[in-house]
Amino acid sequence: MNLENQTCVVTGSSRGIGRGIATDLGDHGANVVVNYRSSEAEAQAVVAEIRESGGDAMAAQADVAKGEEVQAMREAVNDEFGNVDVLVNNAGITIDKKFENMTREDWDTVMNVNLGGVFNCTDAFYEDLKRADHGRLINISSVVGQQGNIGQANYATTKSGLFGFTRTLALELAHTGATANCVAPGFVETDMLEEVPERVQEKILRNIPLDRFATVQDIAGIVRFVASEESSYMTGQVLGVNGGMEW
Repeated sequence: MNLENQTCVVTGSSRGIGRGIATDLGDHGANVVVNYRSSEAEAQAVVAEIRESGGDAMAAQADVAKGEEVQAMREAVNDEFGNVDVLVNNAGITIDKKFENMTREDWDTVMNVNLGGVFNCTDAFYEDLKRADHGRLINISSVVGQQGNIGQANYATTKSGLFGFTRTLALELAHTGATANCVAPGFVETDMLEEVPERVQEKILRNIPLDRFATVQDIAGIVRFVASEESSYMTGQVLGVNGGMEW
């Protein structure tokens, strides 16, 4: 799955799953755009790691919820690498509260990043994906979007909303040869999971048939496949990478 000469934008890739996706794509020859909102030092560290492994990368600041910043990022990316071949919409946030305690501000803030950001980034790079030889739109969802989760009504809604968005874009892009697919990870070993109390982690594990949490590499490998030419006949799909959890 060689991605040489492919330019890949990965939003929210200064840490966590996004970082793993960015470094993996870089390891396989892609030019990688490491998007970040405020963690410039962490983003530059990802760029350095990719370059040390023989790839090429650039850091690109943009709050995905702000359309003007995303458009400025697009211009910087096009100046550096030319047209984009792969867009990975990974950036997302959580504001967890039970619905009875959730404010409209809590709701809107998560919507603006997790869905509004997907709109802004897809809109910015849409023409690039249409023109690419192997255009790939990859949206990162979550098993929470499939199952729901107590205290995450806003987050779950955004992640399930990506299913309809992905399917629709797959249909609209099909005549160009570009594809749109959705990767829905289960529970992944990241800093976010480490903040979950151990008793809750144990409860989650009991519902995972493979009896382990995913590694970042488990997710990155699937994203790399979807980004590659080998996935050219797959579009409009939701890939549940969750260790066998039902949904």
